[in-house]
Amino acid sequence: MRAAKFISVAAVLTVAAATGCSDDGGERATASASVPVGLGSFYKQKPSWKDCGDGFECTTVQVPLDYTKPSGEKVGISVIRLPAEDESDRVGSLFTNPGGPGGSGTDFVRQAARTFGNDLRSKFDIVGFDPRGVAKSDPVRCNTGAQLDDFFATDSSPDDQKETDTLAAKGKQFANNCKTKATTELPHVGTVNAARDMDVLRAALGDQKLTYYGASYGTYLGAFYAEQFPKNVRALVLDGAVDPRQSSTDMLIEQAKGFETALRAFAGDCVKAGFCRFGNSVDAVLATVSSFLAKTDRTPLKNTQDSRMVTESLATMGIARALYVKEYWPVLRQALTQAIQNADGTMLLTLADEMVERKSDGTYSSQTDANMAINCVDKPNPPDLKTYGRSATEAQKAAPRFGPFVVWGGLPCVYWPVQNEQQPKPITAKGAAPIVVIGTIRDPATPYKWSQSLADQLSSGVLLTFDGDGHTAYLQGDDCITDAADKYLITADPPKDGTTCR
Repeated sequence: MRAAKFISVAAVLTVAAATGCSDDGGERATASASVPVGLGSFYKQKPSWKDCGDGFECTTVQVPLDYTKPSGEKVGISVIRLPAEDESDRVGSLFTNPGGPGGSGTDFVRQAARTFGNDLRSKFDIVGFDPRGVAKSDPVRCNTGAQLDDFFATDSSPDDQKETDTLAAKGKQFANNCKTKATTELPHVGTVNAARDMDVLRAALGDQKLTYYGASYGTYLGAFYAEQFPKNVRALVLDGAVDPRQSSTDMLIEQAKGFETALRAFAGDCVKAGFCRFGNSVDAVLATVSSFLAKTDRTPLKNTQDSRMVTESLATMGIARALYVKEYWPVLRQALTQAIQNADGTMLLTLADEMVERKSDGTYSSQTDANMAINCVDKPNPPDLKTYGRSATEAQKAAPRFGPFVVWGGLPCVYWPVQNEQQPKPITAKGAAPIVVIGTIRDPATPYKWSQSLADQLSSGVLLTFDGDGHTAYLQGDDCITDAADKYLITADPPKDGTTCR
């Protein structure tokens, strides 16, 4: 969720058709919730919707850059919606966020809106937005494509002081680039402000209370919304939760352990399928992957799509990308076979590029820069390289294949020009309506224990468990999860706490 090298990518990467529900009901929305003092002009604005193709409508909603200075500079939040199919039976807007931070909510809705259940699409406008600093909403842009290529290729499992110093230099460069190119935005791109923006959007789109689906980092955003505006919660589904109590480095360590769990599940699947090229037991497969990564650290792989060499860091990123979605496991088997047998990293590099939204022309979306900018200001960071290195050492012991890569990927935050001194604390959202948290037991990017923790912290939290693989559960085709979530979103009636879908 935090490190730029291991962004929690959008929940819908491989999307199965979602199943709708036949339940009717819910609370019809009108914009009558209280308006914070001094923000009336923002809350009462009337968006001008325009057709933007394929049945979608787009607009821009204005919010203050700095909520303490609402008359100052403004940020335009890009919004898209697929209007409800039955206007006469419309309940309101279903706001969505796909994760990241840094994932484009407008792109998500264009890709995924029609995979939501039929009854949801009948009763709700499916709404996506790019949070401040992301994609079409005044994006944070710090690095060139060449600079990001260099950053991602840098060895982030340093074996000696020289490699550590090189990594530190890249982290400083990243931070300095953002200080130079995004000075005005950096203090204001954090999740607290994004949650306040979401309340402005709720009111501007005419909803009395918020109905919301958030995946991965989107759960963090949703939880912060509920904490700040508990009375404005109608129904929130938080899928693949992030634990707000975790420190910045503890979060990275736990995420690395999640990738190890997912790799073990991948190995088990390979062995179970038979003719596994990497070993005849789970431990043998893991040993093969470890040996391959160590060899790639010494001798990077070639690739056939451009002049880049596939370093150990890029190879690890490619493996991680495939672990997000179980449907990618056959692709990962092919990619590893190509890399191990032919020293050809083309498929792994393609996966890595997809993860960080690198385009074929060598340019990147704003995802990486925005991800780092938001994460670095959301929580306190270690004060220096030495302290940070201790966390990386701990991570390597806990997660030998992914620990160093995940933790060192967040190193630019040590040198970030804007620091947050407020320590993480539980989010309770006292007074909020029931909030459903979905946790996937073998989720690589947001470990299941985080969903358990968030559901426990929330005063009205309800835990819904998916005993499965991959990152997040909703929209991945499991009828049990989809039916329970859809019924709740439509009626605001949650499933029984502790329900497990298998």
